[in-house]
Amino acid sequence: MISRDEILKPIWYAFTALDVDRNGKVSKSQLKVLSYNLCTILRIPHNTSALEEHFKDDDEGPVSTQGYMPYLNMCILNKIQANFDFNELNKMCWTLSAPKHISGKHLLISGAEAFKVWCIFNYLSEDKYPLQIVIEELEYFLRKLLAAMGCSWNEDRFEDYKMQLSAKKKHLNAWELIELIGMGHFTKGINPQTLSMGINEVYQELVMDVIKQGYMMKKGHKRKNWTERWFELHLNYMSYYVSEDLLEQKGCISLDRNCCVESLPDKDGKKNLFIIKCVEKSFEISASDKKTKQEWIQAIQDCIVRIRQGLSSPHRESRQKRRELRNRLKAEKEAMENRMRQLQLANESKQAQLEAMTKKLQEASVRGDLEEQRRLQTQIELLDQYRRDLEQEKMARMQMEEQVVEKDNEVEQYWQRMQELEEMYRQLKKALDDERQAKEDEEALSKLQARLLQEEASKRLELEQIHLQQQEILTQSQKEKQELERERAEKERALQAAQEQLEILRRQREGAQEEYEVVTKKLERATNKTKTWKHKVFNHEGLLQIIQPGNKCPTRMTNWGPAAFTETELDEMERIWQENKNRSHDGQ
Repeated sequence: MISRDEILKPIWYAFTALDVDRNGKVSKSQLKVLSYNLCTILRIPHNTSALEEHFKDDDEGPVSTQGYMPYLNMCILNKIQANFDFNELNKMCWTLSAPKHISGKHLLISGAEAFKVWCIFNYLSEDKYPLQIVIEELEYFLRKLLAAMGCSWNEDRFEDYKMQLSAKKKHLNAWELIELIGMGHFTKGINPQTLSMGINEVYQELVMDVIKQGYMMKKGHKRKNWTERWFELHLNYMSYYVSEDLLEQKGCISLDRNCCVESLPDKDGKKNLFIIKCVEKSFEISASDKKTKQEWIQAIQDCIVRIRQGLSSPHRESRQKRRELRNRLKAEKEAMENRMRQLQLANESKQAQLEAMTKKLQEASVRGDLEEQRRLQTQIELLDQYRRDLEQEKMARMQMEEQVVEKDNEVEQYWQRMQELEEMYRQLKKALDDERQAKEDEEALSKLQARLLQEEASKRLELEQIHLQQQEILTQSQKEKQELERERAEKERALQAAQEQLEILRRQREGAQEEYEVVTKKLERATNKTKTWKHKVFNHEGLLQIIQPGNKCPTRMTNWGPAAFTETELDEMERIWQENKNRSHDGQ
C-alpha cells in the first residue's frame, strides 16, 4: 500500500507547476481540473461542487497550498482505495511539471529516463517541502546506479562533488538530480543504452518495488504446456507478462501467509523445477539453471515470511532505517550543538568571573603591599623590643647558671655520700645472707645424717631376714638333692632291667621271624601242590569237590607276623611293663 506521504509528493509538483506567478497560489479553475484528474487516476467518484462548497466563504481568488490541503485530504486522499495505479499518478504530475524545468536542456537521457529519475527522487527524498534529497540518499542512488551498469564506484570523485555541494548547499532538488545524471557527471564514457538500462533497473527495484525479475518457463493450468514468461516478484504478488516490455500481462500470483514454495524433481524433460502453492491453485515454474532456481525460491520465501511478520518490502524497510539513522544522528548533532552552546555560555561566564577575580586580586595586591609595609615596620619595632628583652634574659641566665653550678656541687657531694651508704648497706645485707645460708645448710646436713642412719638400720634388718631365708633354702635344697639322687638310681636300675628285657624280646622276635619264614615256604609248597591236585580232580572227576577243614582258632597278628607270641607270653610282657611304669611314678 502506497503511503499518503508518497502520494502527496507528485501532487505537490503538479500544484507547483500550476503556480505560474510563484506566489504559492493557484486559481480555483485549475484546481478543479487537477482535482478531477486526481479523482480519475485514483478511481474516486468526483464531486464537481465539492470544491466550490469547500471554498464558498473564500471568494478572493487563488487558493494557497495550505488552503487546498484540507480539501485534498478530506475529499480525495481519505477516499483512496488500494486498486489505483500509482505510476499513472506520477505520469500525470510529471506531464504538468517537467516542461517547465527541463525543456531546452541538452541531456544525455531521454524524457522517459528523466521521468524515472524523477520518480526515484520522490522515493528517496525527505518528507519535507520543498522536496529535497540529502547527500546520503544521493550516494545510495549513485552506488545502485553504477552497480546496475556494472561500473565501479569512484570515491574520490564523489568526495570532490560532495565538497562542492557542501560549499553551496547540502541538498538537491529533483531537477538538479536529473541534470546531474543527464549531464553525465558520474557516468562519463558510459554507453547511453547501458545508462538507460541501469536507470530502469533501479527504477524497477525502488519505485515499482520489484524484488526480482527475469524470464522463466511456466506450466499452463488447462493445456499443461510450458511457455516462457517474464516474471516480476513484488512483496504481495508475483505477476508474469509475455515479454519484459510489460505490455501484455498474462496473470498474477497473489502471495499471502498461507502460501509456500517448494523445490520439485526434474520431470517431463524440464529441469530446475519449483512450485508455488497457494490456497486456490498451485503454479509450476522452471528456471534456467540451479542458481536462478534457488534465488527465486529464496526471494519468494522471504516475501512470504515478511507477509507473515507484517513487514514492508526490503527497500522500503531499508529506506526507513536510513531515515531513522539520519534523524538519530541529527538529534545527536543538535544535542551536541546545544551542549557546545551551553559550554560556550558557561565558558564566557567563567571568563567573566575570571576577569572579576583578576581585578579583585589586583586590588588585593595593592592592599597587600600597604599591609606588607605596615607589617615590616611592626616587625622592626618588635625586633628592637626582642633584642632588649634578650639582653635582659641573658643577664638573668648567667646568674641562674652560677646558682646552678653551686647547686650541682652540693648535689654531687650528697650523691657521693649516698653511694657510700648504699655500699655499706649492700655489704651488711650480704653478710646476713651468708649467715642465714650457713644455718640452713647445717640444718639440712643434720636432717640428712638422721635419714641415712634410719635407712642403714632398716637395710640391716632386711639383710638378716634375707640371710635366714637363704639358710632355709640351702637346707631344703640338700634334702631335695638327696631325694633326686635316690630317684635317679632307681630309674637307672629300672632302665637297665627294661633294656635287658628288650634284648630278650629282640632275640625272641628274630627266632619267631625265622620260624615264620620256614612255615611260609612250607605253606607255599603245600598250596602249589594242592592247586595241582585240585586241577587234576576237576578235570578228571567232574563234579567232585574236596571239603577242606577250616581254621578253628583265630589267627593272632603282631608286628612281627602271625603267631609270633603266645597268649601267656603276651600277658607276661604286659605285667612287666605295668610294674616298670608304676615304679617310675613312685620314684617321681
